[in-house]
Amino acid sequence: GSPISAEERRLRDKKHLNDITAARLPPLHHSPAKLLSIEESIAIQIRQKEAYEEMQAKLAAQKLAERLNIKMLRFEPEGEASMQYREVRDED
Repeated sequence: GSPISAEERRLRDKKHLNDITAARLPPLHHSPAKLLSIEESIAIQIRQKEAYEEMQAKLAAQKLAERLNIKMLRFEPEGEASMQYREVRDED
C-alpha cells in the first residue's frame, strides 16, 4: 500500500471505530486540566479537608441529636421572650 499521512490514518481509524461501536466519549463540560503550583495544590487540599471535616461534624451532631431526641431551640435572651416579663412603668 501507499504510505498515508498520520491525519488520514487517524481519520480512517476513527471511521472504522464508528462502524464497529456506538460508544462515544462524553462531551467535555469542564475546562481541561491545568497545572497548579505545589502551594496552590496544598491550599486547595487544606480547604477541602476543612470543609469535609466541618460537614462530618455537622452530620455527626445531627445524628447524635436525632438519636438522643434532642430538640435544638433558638435562645434569645434579649428577644421577645424577655420582653414579656418586664414590668411596664409609667414615667410620669
